[in-house]
Amino acid sequence: MNTSLLYRTDAWLIIALLFMLMLVFNALGFKFRQHHLKKGVINEALNLGTIEGSLLGLIALFLAFTFNMAANRYDERRKVIVEEANDIGTAILRADLYPEPTRSKLRVDFKHYVEARIAYYHAGIDADKIETATKNANFYSDRLWKQVTESAQKPENVLRSQMMVPAMNTMIDVVTTRAAIKDATVPESIIWLLFTLILSSAFVIGYCNAPHRMNRLLVIIFSIMIALTVFLILDLDRPSRGLINVEQSEQAIVALRKLF
Repeated sequence: MNTSLLYRTDAWLIIALLFMLMLVFNALGFKFRQHHLKKGVINEALNLGTIEGSLLGLIALFLAFTFNMAANRYDERRKVIVEEANDIGTAILRADLYPEPTRSKLRVDFKHYVEARIAYYHAGIDADKIETATKNANFYSDRLWKQVTESAQKPENVLRSQMMVPAMNTMIDVVTTRAAIKDATVPESIIWLLFTLILSSAFVIGYCNAPHRMNRLLVIIFSIMIALTVFLILDLDRPSRGLINVEQSEQAIVALRKLF
């Protein structure tokens, strides 16, 4: 689980702080240029439009790049959750191939396993709940695997085992895949670099437009749009919370209860 400060901090708090800092850096850029003009360090006719345009273009490119990374990871999370639900469902249905009492024992453990995976979903970002749910899931998957392997030793279960063993393997393996994808967020260094570029652009905009103060409303609108874009990136990159989540995909695992 990602335990970094940036990941644990609420996205709304981050963008609110980013928005205010953009306004502050814009004002600093304006004051800094005015100071240079008064001191005669630079000429009022100095045109920095090329630098301003290049920096804004770089920010647009970096925003698109970061958004694409977050969107791809979000899509991967949704897919692996549905994949896990399908794999568990397949294994549960194949338990019906076994005669009693093996069938009933398998289905009881499968029911507990499903509940453990649902608890993992409901755990959100609570580390203790995630650990408990993971331990419970591992316990029941081990019990299921032991029953299947013991049954595979019997000659009459050869055909059943040829179908059940691969299904169990896939069901167990996808848990590791899901955990890895869940923790595969956009690298924090990229987010910090994005913040640096955004604040630098706010400063440069204020500096470049100091001779003719840019409309404050335009600066505020620009800052709001950038902050909202960053919020969308952060929200996509946080699978267990936020406005954009994988709750709809998680319902595929909750729906497995109907098999019992």
